[in-house]
Amino acid sequence: MIEPRFFYESLASRGVDFFTGVPDSLLKHFCAYITDHAADERHIIAANEGAAVALAAGYHLATNKIPLVYMQNSGIGNAVNPLLSLADPDVYRIPLTLVIGWRGQPGAPDEPQHAKQGKVTVPLLESMGIPYVIMADNESALGEQIELCYEKIAETGGQFAFVVRKDIFAPYGLQKKRDIEAEMTREEAIEEIVAASGKDEIFVSTTGMASRELYEIRDKRREGHERDFLTVGSMGHASSMALSIALQKPTLNVTCLDGDGALLMHMGALAAIGARKPRNFRHIALNNGAHDSVGGQPTIAADIDLPAVARACGYEHTHRVRTKADLRTALAENSAEQEAARHALAFIEVRVKKGARKNLGRPKTSPIENKTAFMRHIGEQV
Repeated sequence: MIEPRFFYESLASRGVDFFTGVPDSLLKHFCAYITDHAADERHIIAANEGAAVALAAGYHLATNKIPLVYMQNSGIGNAVNPLLSLADPDVYRIPLTLVIGWRGQPGAPDEPQHAKQGKVTVPLLESMGIPYVIMADNESALGEQIELCYEKIAETGGQFAFVVRKDIFAPYGLQKKRDIEAEMTREEAIEEIVAASGKDEIFVSTTGMASRELYEIRDKRREGHERDFLTVGSMGHASSMALSIALQKPTLNVTCLDGDGALLMHMGALAAIGARKPRNFRHIALNNGAHDSVGGQPTIAADIDLPAVARACGYEHTHRVRTKADLRTALAENSAEQEAARHALAFIEVRVKKGARKNLGRPKTSPIENKTAFMRHIGEQV
């Protein structure tokens, strides 16, 4: 295994002193080491991977140094545009070191949403003309790979990628922890939301722990899962899917269970939702100030007035709650408005604790089975 300190210091010895990206579970120990040891102005956890490439490009333009960008391989899609139309040697020739977690590596068990991305990770890099190595699991071989990285960057003026398999980095515990002020866990908040929802309510839940918790809450309540679309991939897009469903099915009440990292990743969705103002749509952001599913790295959502952003985008009723009592009040107000004349477009930010149950399970149905049951259910609604 590779000690995060070894990789960090090996890069630092070559002048790398700026880090940006979106956290990944395969990189969580390295990302935690960066958070603890890089100066705050030299480490930015980006809203999405494309923004990370842009941040790194700006740093290079200002300093003529080679920055590092980290991401899960699912984030390559967000990064393709700036990698090819900005940083590529045929355009501005911006040198970058890329560190990419290889979720869904062929032959290694993983979640279904990673299967396709895992198969195409290496071919995508080859198609983009980005030289790469599969990161070695011992420091001697990794040292040679690092030498190759900077030789290639000097030769092309472009990028070089380290593709990181599972369990390559040795454990490292994050020291700079910040807890958000909250009474409830995320699961407790979701349970309150489900309990306060009518039988005609359908849910679109964001990727990560929230969907797993929603699934188990339905089992606990002895309810079916056909009213829930569990967004197991495509981080940041649950609210856009929920918007489209709400517009196409105006007689159904649609709730989007979003996460703070997901909401930040594609915040433009708030503007699209606010512009259309679907009166059967409720947007609930579960904010624990962390990328909880991939190691607990912080987001900036704890320092942002998300309800104010939603109001500026056109949401008509907004709330921030930290307790069960306040959540119940906000949900009851929303329900009262709904009875009066369809509810106005609502946004509820729920501050929740970090973490999840250690025995939290995973959905027992496949994504295709979830989609089929969900479509059948909403297709049967008038």
